[in-house]
Amino acid sequence: MANHMILLSSLVILAAMNGTHAVEYVVTDNTENSTGGVRFKNDIGAEYSKQTLVSATEFILGIFQQNNPVDRKEVQKVTLVIENTDGVAYAENGEIHVNANYIGNYSGDVKREFTGVLYHEMTHIWQWNGNGQTPGGLIEGIADFVRLKADYAPSHWVKPGQGDNWDQGYDVTARFLDYCNCLRNGFVAELNKKMRSEYSADFFVELLGKTVDQLWTEYKAKYRN
Repeated sequence: MANHMILLSSLVILAAMNGTHAVEYVVTDNTENSTGGVRFKNDIGAEYSKQTLVSATEFILGIFQQNNPVDRKEVQKVTLVIENTDGVAYAENGEIHVNANYIGNYSGDVKREFTGVLYHEMTHIWQWNGNGQTPGGLIEGIADFVRLKADYAPSHWVKPGQGDNWDQGYDVTARFLDYCNCLRNGFVAELNKKMRSEYSADFFVELLGKTVDQLWTEYKAKYRN
């Protein structure tokens, strides 16, 4: 019975029924009294986490220009799980898992970092992936592009023009996508829309008139010293 009560007390259910999107948000804290769990409770908290899930959804749908519900993925519930594990975070099957040990060991502004991580992972919840055909580097780059536009990019990210390949992923690809988005306002939204059921590198040609390799070469040249 005691263990059952501990489990119940560690589960914080926060349902936010947004009138436009009707998404239920649940925050589950499985950290008990770990160092990271204590820091999560003291410096971040379940209520702030829930509010961030809501604001991230609104921001992402704005970036993707998905004002019409028929253009979006059908998401009814998002569960955020804070747990003692490895890595930083990951998203799958409507759940976002964040490592409390990462929170506990982070040396900077942990609340800002946590917020940026949630914006990244929430993007995975909402973005199209070309029915599994989209390169992983582009998937992660779009998620970091959203984090960049939300102004939660950490200081250790690469600078514009850095990186070896356009689909290297994360901050490298995010910077490249930001360049492409400047060439055509709304490019990332249109790219995401095209990836609803398939993926092709020709999408770059269709939207920007050049191959992705041409765009990468010109991007690198722009920032070359």
